[in-house]
Amino acid sequence: MDTSTRRQATRQKLYEAAVTLIAEKGFSATTVEEIAERAGVAKGTVYYNFASKTVLFEELLRHGVGLLTAALQAAADTTAERGGSKVEALDAMIRAGLGFIDAYPAFTQLYVAELWRTNRAWQSTLLVVRQEAVAVVETVLREAVEGGELSEEIDIPLTAAALVGMVLVAALDWQAFQPGRSIDEVHAALSRLLHGRVSGR
Repeated sequence: MDTSTRRQATRQKLYEAAVTLIAEKGFSATTVEEIAERAGVAKGTVYYNFASKTVLFEELLRHGVGLLTAALQAAADTTAERGGSKVEALDAMIRAGLGFIDAYPAFTQLYVAELWRTNRAWQSTLLVVRQEAVAVVETVLREAVEGGELSEEIDIPLTAAALVGMVLVAALDWQAFQPGRSIDEVHAALSRLLHGRVSGR
């Protein structure tokens, strides 16, 4: 394993340790020592990879939302490759979003909580990465309008934000209050909402 791969693996361990601890205890109550201990590394390793706890958290947000954005983009691309419609791409993106949240529940919980806080050092980073995820959805919505699949009356930025928000909040509700449901059931419910409320079918 070369140095950059090893460093990436260490960072991944630190992200996983940080996200679970911060989701459990909150940012302020979580110490660098605890993150290092949970990750199974020395405290100095945290500072070698990140200048501070705040920088670690900022990079964690960037990393996590980057994974979500990539999952949404991959769903859109796969649908396009098989000749699917733009509404089918949106449906696939809902599924991909649920899959991401199922894989990273602590991160999602943290991300949604942080979106509504203000005066955080990482607020500007959070807004940038959020916009990257929403922009993927905006692009598909715009193409759907241009292709005549969706009404020209829809407000693309708000609709994209609403779709992302719907998936995030519905998935957190699913995990917290309805954990017995399968991902297929949750996807089917959100898919019906998409088709009934957005495409007007």
